[in-house]
Amino acid sequence: MQDVGAWALLPVVTILVVAVATRRTLFAMLCGTIVGAVLLGGWAFFDSWVEYLGTAMADATLQWLVLVVVLFGILITLFERSGAVSEFAAWTERFVNSRRKSLVLSFVLSVVLFVDDYLNVLTVGTSMKGVTDRYRVPRSQLGTIMKLTAAPIAVIVPFSTWALFFSGLLEAQGVTVDGSGFGAYLQAIPYIFFGWIALAIAILLSLGVFPKLGSLKKDIRRADETGDVFPLGTTDEEREAEGGLPAQIEVAEIGIQGDGGTLAVASPVAVATRAPSIAKPRPYNFLVPILVMIAVTILTEVDVLKGTVAALIVAIILYVAQRRMRVRDVFDAAFAGVGSMMFVIVLTALAFMVQHMNIDLTLADFVIASTQPYMSGALLPAVVFLVCGIYAYATGSFWDLAAVITPIVIPLAFAMDVDPIIAAAAVFSGAALGSTTCLYGDGIILASRSTGIKPLTLMSAILPYAGIAAGLSFVLYLIVGFVTQ
Repeated sequence: MQDVGAWALLPVVTILVVAVATRRTLFAMLCGTIVGAVLLGGWAFFDSWVEYLGTAMADATLQWLVLVVVLFGILITLFERSGAVSEFAAWTERFVNSRRKSLVLSFVLSVVLFVDDYLNVLTVGTSMKGVTDRYRVPRSQLGTIMKLTAAPIAVIVPFSTWALFFSGLLEAQGVTVDGSGFGAYLQAIPYIFFGWIALAIAILLSLGVFPKLGSLKKDIRRADETGDVFPLGTTDEEREAEGGLPAQIEVAEIGIQGDGGTLAVASPVAVATRAPSIAKPRPYNFLVPILVMIAVTILTEVDVLKGTVAALIVAIILYVAQRRMRVRDVFDAAFAGVGSMMFVIVLTALAFMVQHMNIDLTLADFVIASTQPYMSGALLPAVVFLVCGIYAYATGSFWDLAAVITPIVIPLAFAMDVDPIIAAAAVFSGAALGSTTCLYGDGIILASRSTGIKPLTLMSAILPYAGIAAGLSFVLYLIVGFVTQ
């Protein structure tokens, strides 16, 4: 490990600056890894870069994530080519007939898919973008509601991948209730303030009663005026590739009278086109694999990989048995599904490189040392939340963050006579904040893939809302800290 002090922030700052300046997340991530390699390897930075690439690719977590992403890419392609998504969208027309209802349904699906945030954003984006497109909902708004729900619901519901992992951390640090870390986690749930507030904002935003802020306000106004649900600058080819229709020219009647009556001219207004009418849609072709995925995931001790494999097997059996797809079509879809996730895989590998570089640059130690002078018993929960939130946002490290910070925070809480459960809840809130907002975090990357927009566009839309949730959470941790001292 190499302690470089404040220079440890340089790779992260480089990524954020380049991403905002160029609006190219992949290029920004590459620049960040090169800067990190220079700091760690000096003139031998190329050898250092290659070494960290190898370290990232050997990371068991990355290998697991790539496998899940590839399998889900295949599943998504099967959904699309079999017509399962189109039929699900057509079926929803029976009870979804407005923008508000389409957004509420998106929120409800995000809550139902609480078992894992990866499963959540990939499934909801894939299934709902066709529905929300019909009601001129910008893809960035759908993505915002998804991300404000995915990690927060996973950290609040105790039967999720997040909850089980964090329960294990508590038990490892001797924080138990009735002899188990799970019991301690149950007591921590009311204090995971960011999760609760983010969920409240998500439901209010889906109901249309929360103010439209920042770039999302512009996207909504543009979608209302033109019907184009994609960000400004999206090409027709990109729309088609991401499941949307090219902007179309609406023929409008204007009041110019001539010999032939009113003159109809082409007005450059992009309009959303309704999905093709399907006489008897079969929603079970989409719902059954998803329900199997949820059930198997829960029954296998929240193993998302096994759940995804089960859903894939069920989907193939359904579509081949109904002669919707031939075996050859399934293989073609599998190859296409793997290819569709290559951008996600490369971006995630670079993100893991940054995480390993941050560890060797001792970024966590620098952040903790910088904030330690401000820590006191009453301030501990608020400072821990702030540090964890900033660190998670800057590094794209969420579970890793909790694994590194929890063993530091719990002894501090005991030493300062602070309830360790409240201190741990602040760590978990900070991890959820980072997952919800980090430009190169796996949550944003997967959500942007499923909604068909760029990670920077999605992060820009989310930040004002996540910022409000973070600010309110900080205040609540201050209050709790002083009240419980």
